[in-house]
Amino acid sequence: MHGVTTEREKDGPKLRRDLTLWGLVIYGIILIQPTAPMPLFGVVSQEARGHVVTTVLIAMVAMLFTAIGYGRMARAYPSAGSAFTYVGREFHPALGYVTGWSMAMDYMLNPILCTIWCSKAAGNIVPEIPYALWALFFALLFPRNNVIFVGGLALVGAFVLTYQLAAEMLNFGAFIAFMGVNAAAFRRYLLRGKRTIGNCLPPLAGFAICLFIWLSLRTPAKLAGGVWLAAGTLYGAWKTRGFRVPVASFEVPPDESDL
Repeated sequence: MHGVTTEREKDGPKLRRDLTLWGLVIYGIILIQPTAPMPLFGVVSQEARGHVVTTVLIAMVAMLFTAIGYGRMARAYPSAGSAFTYVGREFHPALGYVTGWSMAMDYMLNPILCTIWCSKAAGNIVPEIPYALWALFFALLFPRNNVIFVGGLALVGAFVLTYQLAAEMLNFGAFIAFMGVNAAAFRRYLLRGKRTIGNCLPPLAGFAICLFIWLSLRTPAKLAGGVWLAAGTLYGAWKTRGFRVPVASFEVPPDESDL
């Protein structure tokens, strides 16, 4: 079995749990933002034929089960908090790399989505300024707190992608990671944990719902995401000589005082 570790990795470095329940709730609200439904409301309403609430509830159930999987895998591997690690440890490092690569697309698409939506919204408020200038403004604004590459990527993406396609491509990568975490949680409890309905049913349900949502993505998003995934897989195979050498690790490094 790849990456065999002790049950809780008690002797290794760990992520320290400093946030309380209310701290996590507040952090989640800040991260998601109360205005989060605004950018996607029109697209969801059109694609779901007006059933926006039902769509959000389905996604909520999928995220609920996936959150349970993340929590259980975090207890199993307290030295890391990524789908990359969970899938790589439970299945194979190559599958972990593919999962991490699919998530990398999300981080690249997020500034593009922000640029597109902010430019469209600003254009509605001040229509005298064309979309191209608004896109340039917001793309240049982001690198102040990030890297210049992100701003350039956001600017190019704002003219190449539509908001709907970018959002679906983001979901392409995100739900691959979510399915991976649910599959890893199910495998761990099936082989090395208590085989109870309470342990095995949530990850199975989460995987099934995430798969249903992923399959419902439009063909252009699947093709674009598939190209990204294939390119990353080929690159990873080349860099690791067919995944025969270890891939990158995102675990917490040991404390220098312990060395």
